[in-house]
Amino acid sequence: MLKATLRSFLAHKGRLLLSALAIVLSVAFVAGSLIFSDTVTRTFDRLFASTSADVTVEPRQDLKSQVPTGEAQTVPASLADRVAKVDGVASVHADVSVQNITVVDSRNKSVGPTTGAPTIAADWYVTDRSPVALTSGHAPRGSGEALLDADTADKKDVKIGDTLTVLAQPGTFRVRVVGIATFKTTNPGAALVFLDPKTAADQLLGTAAKATSIEVMAAKGVSDAQLKTRVVDSVGARTYDIKTADEQAKSAAADLGGFLDVIKYVMLGFAGIAVLVGVFLIVNTFSMLIAQRTRELGLLRALGADRRQVRRSVLTEAVLLGLVGSTLGLAVGIGLAAGLIKLMSAFGMNLKTTEMVIGWATPVAAYVVGVGVTFVAAYLPARRAAVVSPMAALADAEIAGVGKPLRTRAIVGSVVGVLGAAALVGCVTAAKTASSASFLGLGVVLTLIATVIAGPLLVRPVIRVLGAAFPAVFGSIGRMSQRNALRNPRRTGATAAALMVGLALVGGMSVASASMSKSFDEQIDKTLGADFVIQNNNFVPFSKEVTDKVRGTEGVGLVVRQRFAPVAVRLPDGKRVETTAAGYDDGVDDVAHVTYAAGNTGAALAPGGLGMDVDFAKDHDVRVGSTLPVEFPGGQRTRMRVAALTDQDNSGGFGMQGGLFFGIATVEKYIPGGQDSALYVNASNGTNPDRLRTNLDKTLDAYPQVQVRDQADYKKLVHDQIAVLLYLVYALLGLAIIIAVLGVVNTLALSVVERTREIGLLRAIGLARRQLRRMIRLESVVIAVFGAVLGLALGLVWGVCTQQVLALQGMKALAIPWTTIVAVVIGSAVVGIVAALLPALRASRMNVLAAIAHE
Repeated sequence: MLKATLRSFLAHKGRLLLSALAIVLSVAFVAGSLIFSDTVTRTFDRLFASTSADVTVEPRQDLKSQVPTGEAQTVPASLADRVAKVDGVASVHADVSVQNITVVDSRNKSVGPTTGAPTIAADWYVTDRSPVALTSGHAPRGSGEALLDADTADKKDVKIGDTLTVLAQPGTFRVRVVGIATFKTTNPGAALVFLDPKTAADQLLGTAAKATSIEVMAAKGVSDAQLKTRVVDSVGARTYDIKTADEQAKSAAADLGGFLDVIKYVMLGFAGIAVLVGVFLIVNTFSMLIAQRTRELGLLRALGADRRQVRRSVLTEAVLLGLVGSTLGLAVGIGLAAGLIKLMSAFGMNLKTTEMVIGWATPVAAYVVGVGVTFVAAYLPARRAAVVSPMAALADAEIAGVGKPLRTRAIVGSVVGVLGAAALVGCVTAAKTASSASFLGLGVVLTLIATVIAGPLLVRPVIRVLGAAFPAVFGSIGRMSQRNALRNPRRTGATAAALMVGLALVGGMSVASASMSKSFDEQIDKTLGADFVIQNNNFVPFSKEVTDKVRGTEGVGLVVRQRFAPVAVRLPDGKRVETTAAGYDDGVDDVAHVTYAAGNTGAALAPGGLGMDVDFAKDHDVRVGSTLPVEFPGGQRTRMRVAALTDQDNSGGFGMQGGLFFGIATVEKYIPGGQDSALYVNASNGTNPDRLRTNLDKTLDAYPQVQVRDQADYKKLVHDQIAVLLYLVYALLGLAIIIAVLGVVNTLALSVVERTREIGLLRAIGLARRQLRRMIRLESVVIAVFGAVLGLALGLVWGVCTQQVLALQGMKALAIPWTTIVAVVIGSAVVGIVAALLPALRASRMNVLAAIAHE
């Protein structure tokens, strides 16, 4: 049986090739994501471990803000003198390093990375653990001089002698580049500007009395853990965050982990789609191969093979296919990881393919996915093969199951479908976002399974409608193509299911994204009353200098500042909620349209007052007049009175969770070093807004990190952010379509082999080659459109239910992107035509006499 299995596998290797491609793609994405993330993690672990001080003393961050406040977290520079007296300390340095600043060249263009990596200004202090080394010029000597990293200098065409402008929190200052520093380790993609130590403290922090951390090196024979214990005993652990080099490296790696997780999960998403769609392809392939080998399997049974041996033979072929696909997929995955590493290098993160990490988990995961998926997908066809009767060797009978009624599918599909529909109803009727989202996830899974199970039941009624015009337009050719698609509902349903999965995902996400865009548009129209909003991307704050320039611009009337503050609120129900609150100047009612359930803006912005979202308040037993303990950074505590409850569809503009907001004086009191995150600007009386826009653009030309936006710009910004998610979905669709095309090609190719004698007879009685090709193309088109109709119908239901979840977060508008839906249906027909090209060509080139003689 083993020899027969191997010979059968080799005999059908061409027909299994397309199924192997689906395995290759899925394994490649799994392996590539693991290799890439392991490589980046290992590289940065080495970077952080080799550049961190033995012990680092940093300010303790009890509260972490969801958006930056603009205040640099500092420690007293004098702490270095105190730490220097600790036994076992070899050297101490009061370090200054500030992220998210803006540096521009003489053309007023930012020299920072365009990839989202930070621009860092730091003091020039050389040790054997410095990540860079001076390679040209000289070190900065006092104010007005700076070093720039070599990668940034090369990309931005900055040379020694050029002048740079640094837009720091205390104010703007100019420096002349006097040297270039080159990375000795991996360049993480950031832009680095180095200043003289005293200048760095004065210009970046506003005073030489502050530092961002204290870097401590241990004396010989003193371990990092021992030194940390002694430093903690000296300065205390409650006020400062004290870490060893290993702990600092792990902390930095954890911060990087969010970026790596995004890439990893995106690639695993591609792998998941490839696996899911590939399952349909493999099931279809083995089902058709077994159908075509009915006589062969019958002969094996007649010669003494029992059912278990036949089933084992088919599963052995599946395992062999999985092994081949997994091996090729692992190789492709290594290439994919290398491509990602090169791509990161193009973006400034200089990783090396020679340092690629392939851990033991990667090949294990690759073979588990490849072999496991193939084995599971082939199990049902293997069971069908096992029931082939020895008598099948005497006739051209199909295996049991192909012609059986679909009663079992109807019952199972109906039960699962009802459960899925009930879950989606629960999603729509749930009052809590978490419950609604859970019902949505369950409903999506169950309705997808139900549609796949019941797909063959829908083949005859739907394809009769879709292909109704074929006989009238294409005559007998159209009628035969329609009947060919109806001939085996199971096969047609499985083939269409591969395309259905991808299109259901796209349909659902398209409805969700269109609804989000429409909701945000309505929300902006409803709430934004300012002529212009001035802010940085990603809520990065800007210096007071920008605010002063805006206020001094000709034609500016009212300016309302917005700042953010991390807070912790102890609520009446006993819960402690950490969130980010917003602070505003008076005049909010002139730049925003706020609806209140109780209280008003003036009460909320008054000293000691606090505004809150009404739904959040109800959830936590808060009422107007309630006094709540509020904690600010640094352990500062106060009690604030809830003076207003907002009733907005979306409270995001007034903070994060809970929609907390108060007067900007409160933020200035507890976060004195904070910066403005946004300015809401109205034109003065008699000033045309277009004229003011021109004046503001001119004023802010020197500050490229800040943008001026009106309502239309704001909407475009939101649409662009939503589009990023949509592009990912379209990429997933592209992968699903590629595999679905392989499925259609495979089905048609095997169908052509199965109908070789029939095609020969048709050609013998006068069917022209062109007519034969047209018949196969029409069959392919109707199958593809059938998959599109099922997928889009399912996706529309998912999308509407997703919008109901979003409505609980204030995004209540529903939008159906009909243009996208029509385009997808037309695109599916094109996919059908493309998929049929090779099978149709092969069929038309058959020798008529050989085809008639084929058994």
